[in-house]
Amino acid sequence: MSVKTIFITGCSSGIGLAAARLFHSKGWNVVATLRNPSAAPSELSSLQPASRLLITKCDVTDLKTIETAVGETVRKFGKVDWVVNNAGWGQIGIFETTSREKAMEQLNVNLIGVMDVTRAFIPMLRRSAASAERNSMGIINVTSGGGHWAMPHSSFYSASKFAVEGFTEGLSYELASQNIAAKLVVPHGGITQTAFLTRTRQEMPRGSEEVEKAYDEFNKKTAAAFGRMVAGSVTSADEVAQTIFEAATDGTDRLRYFVGNDARGFLRIRYGEKGERAAEEYITAMRKYFE
Repeated sequence: MSVKTIFITGCSSGIGLAAARLFHSKGWNVVATLRNPSAAPSELSSLQPASRLLITKCDVTDLKTIETAVGETVRKFGKVDWVVNNAGWGQIGIFETTSREKAMEQLNVNLIGVMDVTRAFIPMLRRSAASAERNSMGIINVTSGGGHWAMPHSSFYSASKFAVEGFTEGLSYELASQNIAAKLVVPHGGITQTAFLTRTRQEMPRGSEEVEKAYDEFNKKTAAAFGRMVAGSVTSADEVAQTIFEAATDGTDRLRYFVGNDARGFLRIRYGEKGERAAEEYITAMRKYFE
């Protein structure tokens, strides 16, 4: 049996780094991509054997780096079995204070970048999948609970993650006809071991004195609510990585893999007492319609 290969974006920390380590430990070839490969963490660059590891540049907002990364992957490993779109960041803040430029940046990374990486690999996957076992290769997009429910200060972030959810769901019908799986891993409840929030906090926009005053009381209440939420964060990046591994190896056509503690009850509020089972029943019914 040939060694499988996985391509993962956003491997500088958190989920991407944990997934790269896990798949490598399971005997896979791993293409770990970062915007700045020279700054790859030692936990990644020291993985052995190095023959099963490729660390390369991929800025998902730059088509040239995507194309180069695809080419390097093919030259080293010959093919790809799974592509994990994990790179992303979260823009937080009041909509009124956030510029159009920041909105475009959010969507370019979290949505258009996912589409561009996916598009770059589909021809290769399609050719390989023609003679492969069903659901043995495909695309895994990492979204968020923020793609199922939105919260204050997260309108741009949720817009991007809701969009990736819809994109992947629609894509899954098309790729299934080509023997390729499209799946969603949905962390929720807060993730540890990640630098995801660093950029988010540094770039939170501020408005004029008038706007800041208008939202001051609201922002205080929201900050208190977020404080309670962060205190309850329990999901580790390693747990999310394990879920990604499950999605890539379970051989099913399951679309969504929720991972996290629904202690706040958002999943139940969104989908009722059945929670994620209701989401799975929905996609089963939709697939029957298009059979």
